Amino acid sequence: MPADMNDYFKKKNPGNTSQNNNSSHSNNGGGFNMNNPFDNNGGMGRAMPWIIGLVIAGTAFFALKPFTIINSGEVGIKVKTGKFDQEPLGAGLHFYIPVFEKIIPVNTRIRLITYSNVSTGELGDSYRGFEGGLRRNPAISVLDKRGLTVNIDIAVQYRLKAKSAPATIEKWGSSWEEKIINSKVREVVRDVVGQYTAEQLPEMRNQIAAAIETKVKESVDELPNRPVALSSVELRTINLPPKIKDQ
Repeated sequence: MPADMNDYFKKKNPGNTSQNNNSSHSNNGGGFNMNNPFDNNGGMGRAMPWIIGLVIAGTAFFALKPFTIINSGEVGIKVKTGKFDQEPLGAGLHFYIPVFEKIIPVNTRIRLITYSNVSTGELGDSYRGFEGGLRRNPAISVLDKRGLTVNIDIAVQYRLKAKSAPATIEKWGSSWEEKIINSKVREVVRDVVGQYTAEQLPEMRNQIAAAIETKVKESVDELPNRPVALSSVELRTINLPPKIKDQ
């Protein structure tokens, strides 16, 4: 009886067996294999090398970081195998080739350098918040006409010119402020103040301040390409020797 029933159902549904066989063959063919989704003959298996390649490429990209962002108030200087591009890069995203190239961000905002023996807080609020940066140095010690020591407090505002920044950094390096601003200011202050006696300095303060500002600007402007724009040179305090104060 069971054999007769099997024959009965086979005759009634003759297409089921062939459909099941076709389905089994299709799963074992070039389509996606549910039993092994990572089979090389399946869709996921074929995509896997590409996925691995993309992951490796992305990791290498961010590890090498072949780009830099130049912010507002800065310029970028591209250096190719030791040679400086003379055209500065503006604000934005810039790409370069690692090992062979690099981009140096340079601040072109107004900067402040002070020569004073007082703390930053005692300088006042007008000397705070300089986006370009604040550099502090001790007061400039100067010998007056008779050889007495006088300390001069002075503040200088300036900025690096964006257009000539590549040439400036190439010539003077990252310590351009020390070579261009600091050295010139000290040289001029000693030259001007040294022409007077300590007793004359308070009386001649306005003339001395004007002479220092004029000569510092002239000294900086004489440099090739005029690399720095001076905003102000302010004589703040003339500190006389104790024995002159006591008179």
